[in-house]
Amino acid sequence: MRARAWLAAALTLLAAPAFAESLTLRGVLTGADHQTYREVPFRVPAGTTSVTVAFDHTGKDQKAVVDLGLRDPDRFRGWSGGNKARFTLTETWATPSYLPGPLPAGEWRLILGVPNLRQGARAEYVATITLDDSPVFRGFAEAPLRDGPGWYRGDLHLHTGHSDGSCATQAGAQAAGRRAPCPLHLTLEAAAARGLDFVAVTEHNATSHHQALAEAQPHFDRLLLIPGREITTFQGHMNVFGVTAPLDFQLGGPRAPDIGAVLDQVERAGGVAAINHPGLPSGEICMGCGWTAPVDFARIAAVEAVNGAIAEGPLSGLPFWEARLNEGRRITAIGGSDNHDARLPRGNAAAVGTPTTVVHAEELSQPAILAALRAGRAFIDVQGSGNRLLELTAGLGDRIVGMGGVLTARAGEDVALSVRVTGAAGGRVEFRGDPGLRVLPPAAITEADQTIRVAIAADGRPHWLRADVRGPDGKLWLVGNPIYLED
Repeated sequence: MRARAWLAAALTLLAAPAFAESLTLRGVLTGADHQTYREVPFRVPAGTTSVTVAFDHTGKDQKAVVDLGLRDPDRFRGWSGGNKARFTLTETWATPSYLPGPLPAGEWRLILGVPNLRQGARAEYVATITLDDSPVFRGFAEAPLRDGPGWYRGDLHLHTGHSDGSCATQAGAQAAGRRAPCPLHLTLEAAAARGLDFVAVTEHNATSHHQALAEAQPHFDRLLLIPGREITTFQGHMNVFGVTAPLDFQLGGPRAPDIGAVLDQVERAGGVAAINHPGLPSGEICMGCGWTAPVDFARIAAVEAVNGAIAEGPLSGLPFWEARLNEGRRITAIGGSDNHDARLPRGNAAAVGTPTTVVHAEELSQPAILAALRAGRAFIDVQGSGNRLLELTAGLGDRIVGMGGVLTARAGEDVALSVRVTGAAGGRVEFRGDPGLRVLPPAAITEADQTIRVAIAADGRPHWLRADVRGPDGKLWLVGNPIYLED
């Protein structure tokens, strides 16, 4: 239960607001304000990272209408009229109708337009202005898209026309060869068609897609959109999830002398850092793709162990990840399609959702998904099946932990392992662990939904152990994260 307690604590930390200041503007509009504008000033302090306005007024039963707009000290920032009662502006994204960009300190003005207010009528208004100085971003969705704990499926590595994603144009779909930067909405539609619960759009060093994600999230109300960035350096690529704040990527220069300086920024912003495709070579075909940057692995939350269809062989990221586990690191294995063409059909090795990372989260929200990744409560569905399940637990008495959990076991105590697998009949479960752990033999999967129970004797030393699933075709279908044993 220790892992669940840790997960709950992490979720609480990520979800807790860190608002610097909240202002309340109140006033009264009368019939004399009919078809006029009023500008209500408020001050924004230096260091503000987001401005959120929530507005309401009385008199609606008398057809009173109040429209909204906003000016900063230097320019007009947008007009939503009467179509939004709440909106947010940040440096890299804003609620549609408003412009993202720097948030200058000084006097801002909330614009109130009054297209209709009857003679003799009154409309009392209240505007709550929330000024946040925290770089931590809690998500584009204002509330969880789904309540309650469960297994949620997502793709953590996607590119669109905001970086180097391209796909066939309208004409190119009929006449092969014509391609253009691929619109972000095609990637989201492909993810929704695969039945995914969340995606991270991870453009190369760019932030321009954040605005597109903010615009798309209200429509995709069953697909959680997580901002991502692939920090692309000459010494390796690293995905960062859940961050909209600026990040430097010019490794080796004054902006980012080493990868530690980049991780400082990621940690201040509450992001999750994952090393991408570490098994790939670096060279003219894939510049900087293999990981060579010196790094403190204690600061790395995840490794992309499966990139696209590369689950095994010399280019797989699994050996790199397991080497870190053998060093005593507790790092989560994840997978990502690295998709660059949203039109690739299902079954293609690099289609959206192949592979899928499946996480056990407390709810479908950005803080919960990131907390689950940090906690290691995840497995990789290599083929993106949409229905296969891998659950590994270890128990000793009344103590039970799942993937990512830590179980204390003294020498000679028998640890009970339980592996539940669905959708892999005819395949087998394979157990893996560190070099000092006795390897358990494979177990056949004979049913569509089967639980395999075995036991392992603790020896009083720290170990990691995990379970993989191979299908009837002998290929790696599911990759599990470890459970950790300690004395």
